[in-house]
Order: sequence, then C-alpha cells, then structure tokens
Amino acid sequence: MSLRLTSRRGRSLAAVCTGLALGSVSLNPAWAEGPRSNAVSFQTTATEEVTQDLMSVTLQVTRDGAQAAQVQAALKQVLETALAQAKRAAVPGGMDVRTGQFSVNPRYGNNAKINGWQGQARLILEGTDTTRIAQTAGQLEGLNIVNVAYGLSRALRERNESDLTAQAIERFRQRAQELTKAFGFTSYTLGEVSVQSDTPGFEVRPMMMAARAMKAEMDSSPLPVEPGKGILNVTVSGSIVMGR
Repeated sequence: MSLRLTSRRGRSLAAVCTGLALGSVSLNPAWAEGPRSNAVSFQTTATEEVTQDLMSVTLQVTRDGAQAAQVQAALKQVLETALAQAKRAAVPGGMDVRTGQFSVNPRYGNNAKINGWQGQARLILEGTDTTRIAQTAGQLEGLNIVNVAYGLSRALRERNESDLTAQAIERFRQRAQELTKAFGFTSYTLGEVSVQSDTPGFEVRPMMMAARAMKAEMDSSPLPVEPGKGILNVTVSGSIVMGR
C-alpha cells in the first residue's frame, strides 16, 4: 500500500496510520506494478462546522505633510504610543500584538510634481481572547480599524481534525466494503490512499468604516464582535482492487 498524506496545515502521520489499521484489510504489494483489473477509485469526506475562535483586528494611522521626514515622525509617534498601550494588555495566545505595513509615499499634484507626502502605519491585534482584543482596539487612540477577520486557531484545528480523520477513514473502509459487495466480489485490497485536510483561513468581515473614519470622534467602547463558523474537511481518496 502506498500512503500519501497531504495537509495545508500539517498533520500527524501516526494518527492516519492508526486510523487505517482499523478493521482487517489485506494489503496488495503488487499494486505498484501497474493498473489492475477490478480496480475502483473513490473518496470519502468528513466535515464539521466549528465556531471560529481566532480574531485579527488591523488598525491604521495615516498622516500627510509637506516633508517625508515630518510624516514619518508623526506616524512613529502615534504607532509607538499605541504599541506600548496594546502591549500592556497583551497575553500570549490570547492577544498578540505586532506591527504591520509602514510606508511613506509622495503625493502628486495636477502638474505631475510632488506636492507633499502621505504615509500609513498599521498595528495588528490577534488571538483567541476576542473580548480583550475588542476592548483594546476600542481604546487605542489615533488609529482607525480597517480590517476585522476571524479564523480557527491551530489548537482547535488539530483537535477537530484528529476526529475527522478517523471518521473519514472509517467511511472509506465502509464504502470499500459496500462497493466490493455491490460488484459481486468478496474481498478487496488497498491501493494508493491520500488523506487531505482542508483548513479555512481568515474570513474578513466587512465593516462600515465611514462611521469609524475619525478615531478622535469615537468613544472608547469595545469593538462589537460576533465570530462565525469555519468548516473543517478531511478527505480520504484512493483505490481498491476487488477479488473473490
């Protein structure tokens, strides 16, 4: 049997092998020699809908000025203050803080000449403590919220994918037995088998940013949050050779 394991986030080969060991299945070492008669290919999938537990909020500050150095200094001042404030509330895994894009670019007038400079800097809050992130995002002064996204943490994915893999493998075995019987055979051997997990990435939630355009006009109330659902899929695909 040739076993090929693929995953977008990485998987445990031991877990898959344990799942394949369920039940009695004879292996066919001659499979690799080439196409066999009485062969059939199919796949089975196990799916679960999981509440998203990972939140990412991106905040941004923009500044304009006549000189690039002036704009850069203004951005740094706001970013450093916000970063220090966010770090005081940070908790590893619960709310991690990091800086994002920092850029200063020329602004051109109608005569195609530089008439000023514009820059932006971003701060990102990410973690599983959505309440802490929402409260902190609402308290940072001088930055606007430009993006809110939800996803699944690694711990949640791995915990659920382990069970889904076992389910998908068991369904593959059952389907193999059903097909063998339906075609009038009494036994089967496994060919090449592939186990693949499909893990959703961050899902961006649209926000009405016009209402939050000026941070100075906002109070320090927490950002409203409502996690959605993420879909986890584990698919087992492969071939069997049926015999009598």
